[in-house]
Amino acid sequence: MQVFSTVEDFRKARTGFADLGFVPTMGFLHEGHLSLVRRAKAENGAVAVSIFVNPTQFGPTEDLSSYPRDLERDLELLREAGADLVFTPDVDVLYPQGFVTKIDVAGVAAEMEGRSRPGHFSGVATVVTKLFNIVQPQHAYFGQKDAQQCAVVQRFVRDLDIPVRIVVCETSREEDGLARSSRNVRLSAEDRLRAPALYRALTKAAEAFQAGERRTSVLEQIMSEELHAGGIDVVDYATVVSPDTFLRPDILSEKGLALLAVKCSGVRLIDNMLL
Repeated sequence: MQVFSTVEDFRKARTGFADLGFVPTMGFLHEGHLSLVRRAKAENGAVAVSIFVNPTQFGPTEDLSSYPRDLERDLELLREAGADLVFTPDVDVLYPQGFVTKIDVAGVAAEMEGRSRPGHFSGVATVVTKLFNIVQPQHAYFGQKDAQQCAVVQRFVRDLDIPVRIVVCETSREEDGLARSSRNVRLSAEDRLRAPALYRALTKAAEAFQAGERRTSVLEQIMSEELHAGGIDVVDYATVVSPDTFLRPDILSEKGLALLAVKCSGVRLIDNMLL
């Protein structure tokens, strides 16, 4: 496994690989990340991983300074998972002095995370576009847990004719259903017991949908009640949208996407489930 921190060094090494899969991460890796790396390794001749905590996707009141980091641990996990190239740039490598360009995505980026975290998806779109240009992968792998982010990436890849195929992989979960996230380590013992309420809320909405419920407001109420019953009082959103447009219809047709965002003692958790 080769590790590089500059664009020039990474690009020189990348020329030795014709078929490359790519997993962009913000580090502090967990089994969800590693499952993406293993899948990319299985489906491509080689796999590259980036580790970069991107400051432009954090708001001024968000947890950039407390976001967990452990590069040495991450590199050991990536060696075991079979990564071939790892890109670990500093902030001034990706955002050198005088950097002024950004990418804004409308439509699928406007609601939910886009409304709650202004500028978040512009930061995501800009850094991912830069990483795609540096890594030049054939395939890039993302987790379904960040469903809206996946839709945003798919949108700008189509709009900008970026030659990479986006592969969205199933959400990796703990035994109690909690979606794996680097932020989970910041949960207190009490909040960790509360957190599986997200999965229960989504599951109840999915069961109601399977039983024939199509009213968005009813499905949202089911989720909200389960969250509150589980002790989660700070709910940013608990909503159901079309998985194609991320717009909220009053009545669903044949499918929907239930999405949740909550805070447990300041730790923001998101999850979703296809209905």
